[in-house]
Amino acid sequence: MMDNLRTAANSPVLKIVLGVIMVSFVLTGVGGYLISGSANDAAEVNGQPISRAQLQQAFQQERQTMQERLGDRFSEVASNEQTMNQLRRQALENLINVSLFNQYANKLGLSASDAQIKQSIFEMPIFQVDGQFNSDRYRAVLAQYNINADNLAQQIGQDLVREQLGNTFSGTEFALPSEVKAYAELIMQKRDIRSATLSLADMQKKQTVTEQELQDYYHSNQSSFLSPEKVKVSYIKLDAANMSSDVKITDEEIKTYYEQNLKNFTQPQQQQYSMIQVATPEEAAEIESALKQGADFATLASEKSTDKFSAANKGVIGWMEATSTPSEIIDANLTEKGQFSAPIKSTAGYIIFRLDDIKPEVIKPLDQVKSQIETTLRQDSEIKQFYDLQQKVSDAATNDNESLISAEEAAGIKKVTTDWFDRNNPPQELNFNKVIAEIFSDRLVDANGTTGLNSDVINVEGDRAFVIRVDEYKPEAVQPFDSVKQEITDLVKRQKAEVALQAESTKLLAALKDGKGEAALTEAGVHFDASKTVTRLEQQNPIVDTAFSMPEPQEDKPTFASARDSLGNVVIIQLDKVIAGQPEDQDLQGFAQQYKALMSAAMQETLMINLRDNAKVEVLNLE
Repeated sequence: MMDNLRTAANSPVLKIVLGVIMVSFVLTGVGGYLISGSANDAAEVNGQPISRAQLQQAFQQERQTMQERLGDRFSEVASNEQTMNQLRRQALENLINVSLFNQYANKLGLSASDAQIKQSIFEMPIFQVDGQFNSDRYRAVLAQYNINADNLAQQIGQDLVREQLGNTFSGTEFALPSEVKAYAELIMQKRDIRSATLSLADMQKKQTVTEQELQDYYHSNQSSFLSPEKVKVSYIKLDAANMSSDVKITDEEIKTYYEQNLKNFTQPQQQQYSMIQVATPEEAAEIESALKQGADFATLASEKSTDKFSAANKGVIGWMEATSTPSEIIDANLTEKGQFSAPIKSTAGYIIFRLDDIKPEVIKPLDQVKSQIETTLRQDSEIKQFYDLQQKVSDAATNDNESLISAEEAAGIKKVTTDWFDRNNPPQELNFNKVIAEIFSDRLVDANGTTGLNSDVINVEGDRAFVIRVDEYKPEAVQPFDSVKQEITDLVKRQKAEVALQAESTKLLAALKDGKGEAALTEAGVHFDASKTVTRLEQQNPIVDTAFSMPEPQEDKPTFASARDSLGNVVIIQLDKVIAGQPEDQDLQGFAQQYKALMSAAMQETLMINLRDNAKVEVLNLE
């Protein structure tokens, strides 16, 4: 049952769209409707609050992004309190910037019309069936994700306004050919370098530590050795894909749906138009006179129109429905094929429109769409069955909080019990942000341990849901010294090795710059590798980045610098030669677009700096 629902729910496109909706809600304030009042505010931007709920959701999004990027290394980073505080601050900074951007757009009077908002919603794949907007699907998705229709419309409107503001920075920059050429030469530049590596691992092996040093480090950095809070849970998983389907759709139901949703199966009347655009009213009057005397519209459009796109198509601008027809054409009131308008003034000059052809409204017959309607009704019915089951299980879990027995009976599914886990390493089946957040929420665990309550039904990805009960709980605690002694030993040795390595690299660089490098390299037991050419266009790393920040060699004398590689080794870099880029003509067009994009980004960054400088931003609570 519900294979289509699962396919849709796991679709990358659907997840991206949902992600955009949910993240946008966090960034633009819809979450703030849930909690109000200064006690619940994380910050104020020119008097406009950013709620703690918004900050928490934005922080979780940043955290999830970091987890996906770091993979297995995430637990190590997540245990660092300073890093998590920095991540929370970053999330708040993003919220502040978006708030300032919205405020500035509103100050400029930018707005989105109801028609634009409606069209944007219609074009979202998540609300479509067979490529067409489906009102039933729209309502089902909003209900499924508990999204208010008015809030969604408001959010889409804000997105469109921000897009308008962003467009003011793109497509308007003028780049001189000399600027583009200089930019291309810089990007295509090559550099010949050699490198010598001082091994951190080798230096670490030479280090010794005392018991007192280890104890001192342990007591000074206990927050780094916290054992995270852990739980054992029992849960019931509801999976739409495992439900048996006995839905029967009758011909009468199909007919009723067809009649009630006839507009969804109707192709509205369409008109095809052509146009001739000129700069002055005198030119427009001459063309109108020629048309009245029988001149060929297509020929005049090709020869006279200043609109190059339509002129290349003999004036034809395409088929349009009434809802998508520009107001200038509507005002022309063309009703018969071949009829043309008087000259109409526009921002681009003067335009004469002609109605070329008319396609009458077409209603698809029931037989043609019967299968489509049956599929829709079946999916809707199956979705309803799934949500009815969720409600039934929710009622059972709420009414009997002593155990999951009643919920098991309502679901017809036995509970699953886990071993110990923390929030960063949950069982794969429970690895959803909403589920983990609920497990470690104040509702299910508190300072005294488990609360003895069942969770409500937690719906994830549209086709799965969980009811959770925390059976046992271990609070966060500092790990005993003996259990982390080896880890501390490695950390202290690494710190000492990094200091020693930095001192040695500083000594080597000084010797190289004084022309005494060979002896110093021999004494250090390292040597330069063979020369290699690096470019800005290859995958970047600290070595390449440093090479391109070094001053150019003068009088054939190399320059030197050092960098840390990904393993913590110190790499001494010798820059021998700088080779200027040689862009071809075909390269310059692509670089021109890159250069304009950079200029656009720089303008937006300058605007944001200006907005921040002139804003009253008050951080109230980062927790």
